[in-house]
Amino acid sequence: MSQALGAFDPPRWLRGPHLQSVLGSSPLRAIRARARLRACAAHHQDVVLEAGPGVRLHGVHSARPGLDPRGLVVLLHGWEGSVDSNYMRLTAARLLDAGFAVFRLNFRDHGDSHHLNEGLFHSNRIDEIVEAVRAIAARWPQRPLFAAGYSLGGNFALRLALRAHSHGLPLQRVVAVCPLLDPARAMAAMETGLPLYIRYFERKWRRSLVRKRDLFPHRHGFADDVLRLRLRALTEWMVLRHTDFATLDDYFEGYSVAGERLRGLPIPADILMSADDPVIPLRDFEQVAGFPNVQLELAAHGGHCGFIENASLDGYAERWVAARLAAAV
Repeated sequence: MSQALGAFDPPRWLRGPHLQSVLGSSPLRAIRARARLRACAAHHQDVVLEAGPGVRLHGVHSARPGLDPRGLVVLLHGWEGSVDSNYMRLTAARLLDAGFAVFRLNFRDHGDSHHLNEGLFHSNRIDEIVEAVRAIAARWPQRPLFAAGYSLGGNFALRLALRAHSHGLPLQRVVAVCPLLDPARAMAAMETGLPLYIRYFERKWRRSLVRKRDLFPHRHGFADDVLRLRLRALTEWMVLRHTDFATLDDYFEGYSVAGERLRGLPIPADILMSADDPVIPLRDFEQVAGFPNVQLELAAHGGHCGFIENASLDGYAERWVAARLAAAV
């Protein structure tokens, strides 16, 4: 389907893309996210899933006691986010209010899950996410199943949609906020843009690698000079030593959903994108907007996964996710 005009229209003082992006992960919004999720009066259950041979992934299942949910939504966070990221908690709260059950899934080495697997996380580990979603569907059957993701989580959601029929996933629809389509272009955009974003991801990834090294020194004995590498060089180091890809470009191509890849989506996908996203280049979405099973809503503002509406730090994106899935049931 064609591109829809965006409904997100923040006040003028909130229209800066960097302000939007930073406010999305601000401590004040974290306080609001914790309070909103508590107010849902839901039961939250920590779950460790078997997601393939020797693979374990952590997540949190949330549902309101005594209510028959209208569906189950698997929520996927962005790179170096977690089940406790602001947007994950706030989206879960919106979905619970709308009558859904929610499963917030941690990718390996995200949140407090580094100890569950020896191998490092990388973005081509789609097979274990497929197995995790299969395990979720088996554990809570007979419900409509959906997936929603932010940034890299949106990329994973779209790849799940591509595999829905061929891998026996009972997904009915996916939604994605500022999804990563072309990893190579996103890397270039961060390298040439405001240093804030590339420094943010470098700092968080280095902490994750240090934690992994401390847990599995026999497997990850890299020296501190590796941790001082810049993002592109550090990614290439990881690719050449911890994946089966021969080059960085091959690795990026492995999880790209740009070009024609989404034309044959077997299930509907809704995408929310901001024209001023400083991390994900807008031009990646020009072709995608015309694909049969894609509905793209383009907002003029919003930054990267920001979409902050007012001084109370309410978010349009989490309302949008809940509304799109509620309309699909």
